[in-house]
Amino acid sequence: MRILNVLKQDEKLLLSLLKELPINEIIARLLINRGVTAPADAAVFLDAGLDKLCDPFLMPEMGKAVELVRRAASERRKVMIFGDYDVDGVTAVSLLKERLRAMGMEVYSSLPHRIKEGYGLNANAVKEAVEKRAGLFITADCGINSCGEVAELRKNGIEVIVTDHHEPGEEQVSCASALLNPKVKGCGYPFRELAGVGVAYKLCQALARDRLEKDLDLVCLGTIADVVPLNGENRILVRHGLKRLSSTGRSGLKALMRVSGLSGKQLTSHSVGFILGPRINASGRMASADISLDLLSCEDEIQADSLAREIESFNRNRQRVESCIMEEAQALIDSEVNFKEQNVIVVAKEGWHHGVLGIVAAKLTDRFNRPTILISMGDKFCKGSGRSIRSFHLFNALCECGDFLDDFGGHSHAAGLVISRDNILDFRRKINDFARASLSIEDLMPTIDVDMQLPLSAATAELCAGLRAMEPFGAGNPEPLFLIRGLSLKGSPRLLRKDTLKFWATDGSLTLPAIGFGMGSLLAGLESCDTFDLVCRPQIDEWYGDDSVILHVKEIIFC
Repeated sequence: MRILNVLKQDEKLLLSLLKELPINEIIARLLINRGVTAPADAAVFLDAGLDKLCDPFLMPEMGKAVELVRRAASERRKVMIFGDYDVDGVTAVSLLKERLRAMGMEVYSSLPHRIKEGYGLNANAVKEAVEKRAGLFITADCGINSCGEVAELRKNGIEVIVTDHHEPGEEQVSCASALLNPKVKGCGYPFRELAGVGVAYKLCQALARDRLEKDLDLVCLGTIADVVPLNGENRILVRHGLKRLSSTGRSGLKALMRVSGLSGKQLTSHSVGFILGPRINASGRMASADISLDLLSCEDEIQADSLAREIESFNRNRQRVESCIMEEAQALIDSEVNFKEQNVIVVAKEGWHHGVLGIVAAKLTDRFNRPTILISMGDKFCKGSGRSIRSFHLFNALCECGDFLDDFGGHSHAAGLVISRDNILDFRRKINDFARASLSIEDLMPTIDVDMQLPLSAATAELCAGLRAMEPFGAGNPEPLFLIRGLSLKGSPRLLRKDTLKFWATDGSLTLPAIGFGMGSLLAGLESCDTFDLVCRPQIDEWYGDDSVILHVKEIIFC
């Protein structure tokens, strides 16, 4: 069971929001919990209109980038776009290719092979650009720290536009013809948390002098899949993008939704993040991301169906490999990790598939509430992937351990690295030394943030409607959770498929159905206790299609 952290708010801020906006107290408290405290900001958050998108030309070098593209178009120069192999990178490349081809340009694209080349701009891409006689080279979701490769491209007379959103290192690229990254020091762009596809979209907007609403399906996909905060401009892009995605005209996306069982359904950030995103990622993890790129740009329905089925096959294989690595990593943790001394889990093994290390690391991070780094060992160089908890900035930690790493990059919550076999033990020691100095015991204790305590009577259809105005939920805008105390069981609980627990909770005067996914193991405890508390979110029960409310349970606390 996790420790409950019932959030508290400044009552003055609460009164200010209630005075200025036509919202109820519950919604006002939810806004404050998400850092939205000014009435003007709250109004923008709830409205999330496309007219609130930032002007792309607020990026200092956007005008230069647009001029470079237009000049290349007028001079009929070839363009090469190089991106990352994940959903964010693939959607960014697809978006840029589509926009530049609409301008009549000859465009090539290149994605690195995850296993053979790894993340980021590389010598093979530089060589290809030179051989194709490209006049303009554009990076998508990468390039900010690729100083040598960008310099080599410029040396060969190729203009380079870097579009990226990753954290700049100490030697960030400075020789690019134009640099678009809201995280660059001094950039001044109003929102720094855009995904890679978000930065690419800004360039496309600037080129078209248009909002490009039809492209928000791709922007939404990459933004959700990259787990960037769904607030600010990202919230607007995803909110409208989900609507566009649900009715997309792209043959490839429609085919993928058919094979994944999403056809005809209203898509949510959850269905993108846990169903569509992993499938688009699967080809890059298990083979080549070019298959997913082909799917996104495919216009032929028969070909799209074939590509979607191939991707579905990759995804099933990915799940099998992931399960195997999960078991092996758990065994290593059991035998090698002393949790009294090690705040960061670092385990390594030969033969682990690089493509799924990040997924397994994320699951182990959730299981142990500790930053986790998995390393696949090679003869000399080894590749690793890590995920972190919210109180530990993983990229900054890797910077502290740079002497033991051959290469690394990433964000606060996720990162990749290359390390020599001989340095793994020293790296494990160094990052744990850093973690001991920066993490408290409380940081390592599993907690669940609860927005507020409510009586059962407050779980109404009206509240559910208000909660929908807070969507889409995700990183930076978590699903609202409430604590309802002093409940008892009414009737007999039922165990449904996939370890799902359904029961009826009552406070003595009102009874509501409740459902807990993956909570089958709590059946006996629920039947034997006198009273319990629930951490849950009220939702409209779509099964019945009316205003019936059901409690989606995240935690059961037996009293």
